Amino acid sequence: MRRRAVLLTAALLVAASACGLTSGSPMVDDVKPGSIGRGEPLEGAKLTVTSKSFTEQLILGAIMGIAFQAAGAEVIDRTGIQGSIGSREAVVKGEADAGYEYTGTAWITYLGHSEPITDPHEQWEAVKKEDARNGVTWLPPSRLDNTYALAMNQANHRRYRTDTLSDVAALSRTDPSAVTLCVEVEFANRADGLRGMEKTYGMDVPSSNITQMDTGIIYTQTAKGSCTYGEVFTTDGRIKSMNLVVMDDDKHFFPNYNAAPMIHTKTLRKWPAIPDVLNPITEKLDNTVAQTLNAKVDVDGEDPHQVALDWMKQEGFVK
Repeated sequence: MRRRAVLLTAALLVAASACGLTSGSPMVDDVKPGSIGRGEPLEGAKLTVTSKSFTEQLILGAIMGIAFQAAGAEVIDRTGIQGSIGSREAVVKGEADAGYEYTGTAWITYLGHSEPITDPHEQWEAVKKEDARNGVTWLPPSRLDNTYALAMNQANHRRYRTDTLSDVAALSRTDPSAVTLCVEVEFANRADGLRGMEKTYGMDVPSSNITQMDTGIIYTQTAKGSCTYGEVFTTDGRIKSMNLVVMDDDKHFFPNYNAAPMIHTKTLRKWPAIPDVLNPITEKLDNTVAQTLNAKVDVDGEDPHQVALDWMKQEGFVK
């Protein structure tokens, strides 16, 4: 389940809590401080790291846990919790100390707002301010923005020459048969998905030109050209591996989903060095990094934790 699921049944929440929040195992990476963690400012800390269950979240959770270990902490691994709410609630309740979360998810799903904030920094500021009352502190965000987009293969890009969603809207008016879409069921029915995108950009794609399918199939069908445009997530590694061209959201319709560390406030008060450990890593994260790391898992079949460890060493954050 992707992070954008707004509602979970009580049964699913209980199940996630039962299997995700009460279990965990130590992270035992043999790492030492590199450019972060010098002096081991977290020595004596026992920190629990959490994440959701999809690839990017598993990698981000491992990155955070490895950083804490290099800074001297003992780390309990509770990554891979199903759904959006389970990992969030773990941090709110203090059952976990930290995890990477997305600003748009917090603003819309957790804090209950219907309208996203266009400016990514203002979005983060608003989340940080409002979530403080829940005992959660948000550290500075990354440029990694895992939001919705439309993408096409290289052949169709050469044929239709669209680079922005405004270009796609114009094509839908001049040549309606050219704009065929492969999308998820959820995206097709969300106000911040297809319906809202069409309204914002003045598109009117007939239902006969829209095919709903599972996420993974969308990428392969878009790469084959079975549909001109496919709904993608901007940090998905398959964009790079399949050489897809992403349309620019030139009217900034889609919400910002910038990844940022979400910390249990009491933990941060006890261990105030946490921002110094995490901030340099967060600053390095962007969509290119995410696509590369995600592809190593989703395309090449590598282990998410090993991918995270290799990247941390490659960047010199740890040794």
